[in-house]
Amino acid sequence: MRTMIRTRESKAAPVGVVRKVLKILEVLHGNPSGLQLKEIAQQTGINKSTAYRFLAHLQSEGYLYRDEAGAYVIGPKLARMGSGMNFEESLRKMSRPVLHKLWTATGETVNLAILDGQQILYLSVIESSHTFRFASQVGARRPLYCTALGKAILSQLPAEDVDELLATVAYERFTPHTITHPAKLKKDLAKTRLRGYALDDEEAVLGARCIAAPVFDSTARVIGGLSVSGPVTRVSQEKIVPLATMLKKAAQSVSRRLGYHEPAR
Repeated sequence: MRTMIRTRESKAAPVGVVRKVLKILEVLHGNPSGLQLKEIAQQTGINKSTAYRFLAHLQSEGYLYRDEAGAYVIGPKLARMGSGMNFEESLRKMSRPVLHKLWTATGETVNLAILDGQQILYLSVIESSHTFRFASQVGARRPLYCTALGKAILSQLPAEDVDELLATVAYERFTPHTITHPAKLKKDLAKTRLRGYALDDEEAVLGARCIAAPVFDSTARVIGGLSVSGPVTRVSQEKIVPLATMLKKAAQSVSRRLGYHEPAR
């Protein structure tokens, strides 16, 4: 009889664990801005210490993210399995501290964007406090070929994907500096890949310069990028490399939060 009871318990235990984990995920799905451990325990009815154990494991596997305030939120790895909007919201939330740090350090407009078909989609924009500044709007879409963010992403895509994208692009010359020839753009992308950052040198807007670095997910796939933009009078040629160095570190920080691990050299 004891053996039978143990067998039944061993089969039931995993089901109970799964049920509790699903309760936690359902509660967090309904609260995209995140919840503290105490709130999760209250809303799920799960013991606080048990809830913490599940949350810690889900966080270590990249399914949840814990922000600077200690709130848990659905992570991009899990959000990718659901709706794109959840993914975008979780990416915005976990990137926010990194963007603010970069904004404070540079004093210029800082942007977060993802690849959206043949364009980039701006998810976050923190505008420079300077009166004279350049900034896109959250939700705006811009071309890949003439923006630093677009070129940062293109530079990390497989060659066949780049060829397919560039073959279907309707090139438009926004300024005298806009690259509108695929062969010339590919040379620029090769340079971008080598140095680890992209440069929009008055290609999209005359008088504006933008620097961008790619962001990768847990599968080492490029999904978007971070950028710093401003007028050429402030984002001068001499400042490109120092700004790019800060930008690459920020992009690496966001990538790590997404579960990306840099390949060993």
